Amino acid sequence: MKQLAYKNTKISFTDEGKGTAVVLLHGFLENKTMWSAFIPELSKKHRIITIDLLGHGETECLGYVHSMEDQADMVHAILHDLKIRKAVFVGHSMGGYVALAFAELYPDNVKGIVLLNSTSRADSDERKKNRDRAIKAVKQNYTNFVRLSIANLFSEDNREKLETEIEKVKLEALKTPLQGIVAALEGMKIRKDREVLLHFAPYPIQLVLGKKDGVLIYDENVDQIEKTKVELTTFPDGHMSHIENETELKKVLVDFLKKVK
Repeated sequence: MKQLAYKNTKISFTDEGKGTAVVLLHGFLENKTMWSAFIPELSKKHRIITIDLLGHGETECLGYVHSMEDQADMVHAILHDLKIRKAVFVGHSMGGYVALAFAELYPDNVKGIVLLNSTSRADSDERKKNRDRAIKAVKQNYTNFVRLSIANLFSEDNREKLETEIEKVKLEALKTPLQGIVAALEGMKIRKDREVLLHFAPYPIQLVLGKKDGVLIYDENVDQIEKTKVELTTFPDGHMSHIENETELKKVLVDFLKKVK
Protein backbone atom coordinates (compact mmCIF):
# COMPACT_ATOMS: atom_id res chain seq x y z
CA MET A 1 0.00 0.00 0.00
CA LYS A 2 1.23 3.48 -0.86
CA GLN A 3 0.19 6.93 0.26
CA LEU A 4 0.20 10.40 -1.23
CA ALA A 5 -0.53 13.70 0.48
CA TYR A 6 -3.01 15.57 -1.72
CA LYS A 7 -4.41 18.95 -0.59
CA ASN A 8 -3.47 18.01 3.00
CA THR A 9 -5.45 14.79 2.62
CA LYS A 10 -3.99 11.29 2.88
CA ILE A 11 -4.70 9.22 -0.24
CA SER A 12 -4.17 5.45 -0.18
CA PHE A 13 -3.41 3.38 -3.29
CA THR A 14 -1.56 0.32 -4.61
CA ASP A 15 0.71 -0.08 -7.63
CA GLU A 16 1.63 -3.55 -8.94
CA GLY A 17 2.99 -5.07 -12.13
CA LYS A 18 4.48 -3.64 -15.32
CA GLY A 19 3.09 -2.66 -18.70
CA THR A 20 0.12 -0.55 -19.71
CA ALA A 21 -1.25 1.26 -16.66
CA VAL A 22 -4.75 0.18 -15.62
CA VAL A 23 -6.52 2.20 -12.92
CA LEU A 24 -9.22 0.32 -10.99
CA LEU A 25 -11.79 2.60 -9.35
CA HIS A 26 -14.20 1.18 -6.76
CA GLY A 27 -17.81 2.20 -6.19
CA PHE A 28 -19.80 3.84 -3.40
CA LEU A 29 -19.31 2.16 0.02
CA GLU A 30 -16.47 0.10 -1.45
CA ASN A 31 -12.69 0.52 -1.37
CA LYS A 32 -9.65 -0.71 -3.25
CA THR A 33 -9.87 -4.19 -1.64
CA MET A 34 -12.82 -4.96 -3.96
CA TRP A 35 -10.24 -5.64 -6.71
CA SER A 36 -8.08 -8.13 -4.77
CA ALA A 37 -9.35 -11.14 -6.76
CA PHE A 38 -8.48 -9.41 -10.05
CA ILE A 39 -4.98 -8.07 -9.37
CA PRO A 40 -3.05 -11.40 -9.67
CA GLU A 41 -4.45 -12.05 -13.16
CA LEU A 42 -4.37 -8.48 -14.50
CA SER A 43 -0.92 -7.61 -13.13
CA LYS A 44 0.73 -10.41 -15.13
CA LYS A 45 0.87 -8.15 -18.19
CA HIS A 46 -0.19 -4.72 -16.90
CA ARG A 47 0.61 -2.16 -14.27
CA ILE A 48 -2.41 -2.17 -11.95
CA ILE A 49 -3.21 0.83 -9.77
CA THR A 50 -6.05 0.67 -7.24
CA ILE A 51 -7.08 3.82 -5.40
CA ASP A 52 -9.25 4.47 -2.36
CA LEU A 53 -11.47 7.34 -3.51
CA LEU A 54 -12.04 10.37 -1.30
CA GLY A 55 -13.75 9.47 1.97
CA HIS A 56 -13.51 5.72 1.31
CA GLY A 57 -11.17 2.99 2.56
CA GLU A 58 -7.95 4.48 3.91
CA THR A 59 -8.27 7.77 2.04
CA GLU A 60 -9.40 10.70 4.12
CA CYS A 61 -12.26 13.09 3.38
CA LEU A 62 -11.44 16.28 1.51
CA GLY A 63 -14.71 18.13 2.17
CA TYR A 64 -18.43 17.84 2.71
CA VAL A 65 -19.14 17.25 -0.98
CA HIS A 66 -16.85 15.04 -3.07
CA SER A 67 -17.80 15.85 -6.66
CA MET A 68 -16.81 13.45 -9.42
CA GLU A 69 -14.43 16.18 -10.64
CA ASP A 70 -12.80 16.33 -7.16
CA GLN A 71 -12.28 12.57 -7.32
CA ALA A 72 -10.90 12.78 -10.88
CA ASP A 73 -8.44 15.53 -9.93
CA MET A 74 -7.19 13.38 -7.06
CA VAL A 75 -6.74 10.37 -9.39
CA HIS A 76 -4.84 12.61 -11.81
CA ALA A 77 -2.52 13.74 -8.99
CA ILE A 78 -1.65 10.11 -8.24
CA LEU A 79 -0.94 9.31 -11.89
CA HIS A 80 1.20 12.44 -12.14
CA ASP A 81 3.12 11.36 -9.02
CA LEU A 82 3.65 7.90 -10.56
CA LYS A 83 4.73 9.52 -13.85
CA ILE A 84 1.96 7.73 -15.74
CA ARG A 85 0.79 9.71 -18.76
CA LYS A 86 -1.89 7.39 -20.16
CA ALA A 87 -4.01 4.72 -18.54
CA VAL A 88 -7.00 2.47 -19.00
CA PHE A 89 -9.75 3.05 -16.43
CA VAL A 90 -12.08 0.42 -15.01
CA GLY A 91 -14.75 1.98 -12.81
CA HIS A 92 -17.38 0.14 -10.81
CA SER A 93 -20.60 2.15 -10.34
CA MET A 94 -19.44 5.47 -8.79
CA GLY A 95 -15.93 4.59 -10.00
CA GLY A 96 -17.34 4.73 -13.54
CA TYR A 97 -18.66 8.24 -12.89
CA VAL A 98 -15.16 9.22 -11.73
CA ALA A 99 -13.57 7.62 -14.82
CA LEU A 100 -15.88 9.64 -17.11
CA ALA A 101 -15.19 12.87 -15.19
CA PHE A 102 -11.46 12.12 -15.58
CA ALA A 103 -11.95 11.49 -19.32
CA GLU A 104 -13.66 14.86 -19.71
CA LEU A 105 -11.04 16.76 -17.69
CA TYR A 106 -7.96 14.92 -18.98
CA PRO A 107 -8.84 13.42 -22.39
CA ASP A 108 -5.21 12.96 -23.43
CA ASN A 109 -4.52 10.72 -20.44
CA VAL A 110 -7.10 8.03 -21.32
CA LYS A 111 -6.45 4.85 -23.34
CA GLY A 112 -9.77 3.12 -22.70
CA ILE A 113 -12.66 2.87 -20.24
CA VAL A 114 -14.65 0.00 -18.80
CA LEU A 115 -17.90 1.13 -17.18
CA LEU A 116 -18.74 -1.70 -14.81
CA ASN A 117 -22.36 -1.58 -13.57
CA SER A 118 -22.21 2.14 -14.24
CA THR A 119 -23.76 4.81 -16.47
CA SER A 120 -22.77 7.95 -18.33
CA ARG A 121 -26.04 9.64 -17.42
CA ALA A 122 -26.74 12.14 -14.67
CA ASP A 123 -29.16 11.34 -11.86
CA SER A 124 -32.83 11.71 -12.73
CA ASP A 125 -34.94 13.91 -10.45
CA GLU A 126 -36.20 10.75 -8.75
CA ARG A 127 -32.63 9.51 -8.17
CA LYS A 128 -31.68 12.89 -6.72
CA LYS A 129 -34.57 12.63 -4.25
CA ASN A 130 -33.40 9.13 -3.36
CA ARG A 131 -29.90 10.47 -2.66
CA ASP A 132 -31.41 13.02 -0.26
CA ARG A 133 -33.40 10.26 1.43
CA ALA A 134 -30.23 8.19 1.71
CA ILE A 135 -28.36 11.08 3.34
CA LYS A 136 -31.16 11.40 5.90
CA ALA A 137 -31.25 7.63 6.49
CA VAL A 138 -27.50 7.24 7.01
CA LYS A 139 -27.46 10.12 9.49
CA GLN A 140 -30.30 8.47 11.43
CA ASN A 141 -28.98 4.91 11.48
CA TYR A 142 -25.55 4.45 9.94
CA THR A 143 -25.16 0.67 10.39
CA ASN A 144 -28.65 -0.16 9.23
CA PHE A 145 -28.26 2.03 6.12
CA VAL A 146 -24.95 0.43 5.14
CA ARG A 147 -26.12 -3.16 5.66
CA LEU A 148 -29.35 -2.65 3.70
CA SER A 149 -27.59 -0.77 0.90
CA ILE A 150 -25.12 -3.61 0.36
CA ALA A 151 -27.73 -6.40 0.36
CA ASN A 152 -29.73 -4.58 -2.33
CA LEU A 153 -26.73 -4.53 -4.68
CA PHE A 154 -26.93 -8.29 -5.24
CA SER A 155 -29.62 -10.01 -7.29
CA GLU A 156 -32.23 -11.72 -5.10
CA ASP A 157 -31.14 -15.16 -6.34
CA ASN A 158 -27.62 -14.55 -5.04
CA ARG A 159 -28.39 -13.13 -1.60
CA GLU A 160 -28.44 -16.53 0.06
CA LYS A 161 -25.92 -18.21 -2.20
CA LEU A 162 -23.31 -15.48 -1.68
CA GLU A 163 -24.07 -14.86 2.00
CA THR A 164 -20.41 -15.08 3.08
CA GLU A 165 -19.19 -12.74 0.33
CA ILE A 166 -21.99 -10.26 1.07
CA GLU A 167 -21.02 -10.21 4.75
CA LYS A 168 -17.41 -9.39 3.76
CA VAL A 169 -18.61 -6.53 1.55
CA LYS A 170 -20.73 -5.19 4.42
CA LEU A 171 -17.76 -5.27 6.81
CA GLU A 172 -15.63 -3.30 4.32
CA ALA A 173 -18.50 -0.86 3.73
CA LEU A 174 -18.79 -0.23 7.47
CA LYS A 175 -15.25 1.17 7.41
CA THR A 176 -16.54 4.11 5.33
CA PRO A 177 -16.93 7.17 7.58
CA LEU A 178 -20.28 8.96 7.75
CA GLN A 179 -18.76 12.09 6.20
CA GLY A 180 -17.39 10.01 3.30
CA ILE A 181 -20.81 8.50 2.64
CA VAL A 182 -22.63 11.85 2.71
CA ALA A 183 -19.95 13.59 0.60
CA ALA A 184 -20.17 10.82 -2.04
CA LEU A 185 -23.99 10.91 -2.15
CA GLU A 186 -23.90 14.71 -2.56
CA GLY A 187 -21.24 14.37 -5.28
CA MET A 188 -23.14 11.73 -7.25
CA LYS A 189 -26.33 13.76 -7.00
CA ILE A 190 -24.80 16.78 -8.75
CA ARG A 191 -22.77 14.91 -11.36
CA LYS A 192 -22.99 15.93 -15.01
CA ASP A 193 -24.40 13.88 -17.84
CA ARG A 194 -21.48 12.59 -19.89
CA GLU A 195 -23.26 10.48 -22.50
CA VAL A 196 -21.58 12.53 -25.25
CA LEU A 197 -18.26 10.82 -24.37
CA LEU A 198 -19.72 7.47 -25.42
CA HIS A 199 -20.35 8.89 -28.89
CA PHE A 200 -17.10 10.72 -29.55
CA ALA A 201 -14.34 9.13 -27.45
CA PRO A 202 -11.34 8.18 -29.62
CA TYR A 203 -10.53 5.15 -27.43
CA PRO A 204 -12.41 1.88 -26.80
CA ILE A 205 -15.19 1.82 -24.19
CA GLN A 206 -16.84 -1.26 -22.75
CA LEU A 207 -20.10 -1.25 -20.79
CA VAL A 208 -20.84 -4.12 -18.42
CA LEU A 209 -24.38 -4.39 -17.06
CA GLY A 210 -26.29 -6.83 -14.88
CA LYS A 211 -29.71 -7.92 -16.14
CA LYS A 212 -31.12 -7.95 -12.59
CA ASP A 213 -29.34 -4.84 -11.34
CA GLY A 214 -31.65 -3.17 -8.83
CA VAL A 215 -29.62 0.07 -8.84
CA LEU A 216 -29.15 0.72 -12.55
CA ILE A 217 -32.22 -0.59 -14.36
CA TYR A 218 -30.92 -2.60 -17.33
CA ASP A 219 -33.34 -1.40 -20.02
CA GLU A 220 -32.83 2.24 -19.06
CA ASN A 221 -29.08 1.94 -19.45
CA VAL A 222 -28.72 -0.14 -22.62
CA ASP A 223 -30.07 2.60 -24.85
CA GLN A 224 -27.30 5.05 -23.88
CA ILE A 225 -24.96 3.14 -26.21
CA GLU A 226 -27.24 3.17 -29.26
CA LYS A 227 -25.36 4.44 -32.33
CA THR A 228 -22.03 4.27 -30.50
CA LYS A 229 -19.07 1.91 -30.84
CA VAL A 230 -19.30 1.01 -27.16
CA GLU A 231 -19.25 -2.74 -26.61
CA LEU A 232 -21.80 -4.23 -24.23
CA THR A 233 -21.41 -7.25 -21.99
CA THR A 234 -24.53 -8.39 -20.16
CA PHE A 235 -24.40 -10.62 -17.10
CA PRO A 236 -27.53 -12.33 -15.70
CA ASP A 237 -27.15 -11.01 -12.15
CA GLY A 238 -27.09 -7.81 -10.08
CA HIS A 239 -24.97 -4.71 -9.50
CA MET A 240 -21.94 -6.58 -8.16
CA SER A 241 -20.58 -8.25 -11.30
CA HIS A 242 -17.06 -8.45 -9.80
CA ILE A 243 -18.45 -10.90 -7.22
CA GLU A 244 -21.56 -12.35 -8.88
CA ASN A 245 -19.77 -12.98 -12.19
CA GLU A 246 -16.13 -12.88 -11.15
CA THR A 247 -14.68 -15.48 -13.57
CA GLU A 248 -16.54 -14.14 -16.61
CA LEU A 249 -15.61 -10.54 -15.76
CA LYS A 250 -11.90 -11.41 -15.54
CA LYS A 251 -12.10 -12.71 -19.10
CA VAL A 252 -13.96 -9.57 -20.27
CA LEU A 253 -11.26 -7.33 -18.75
CA VAL A 254 -8.35 -9.37 -20.14
CA ASP A 255 -9.93 -9.34 -23.62
CA PHE A 256 -10.63 -5.60 -23.44
CA LEU A 257 -7.03 -4.84 -22.45
CA LYS A 258 -5.80 -6.75 -25.50
CA LYS A 259 -7.69 -4.28 -27.72
CA VAL A 260 -6.20 -1.18 -26.15
CA LYS A 261 -3.48 0.42 -28.24
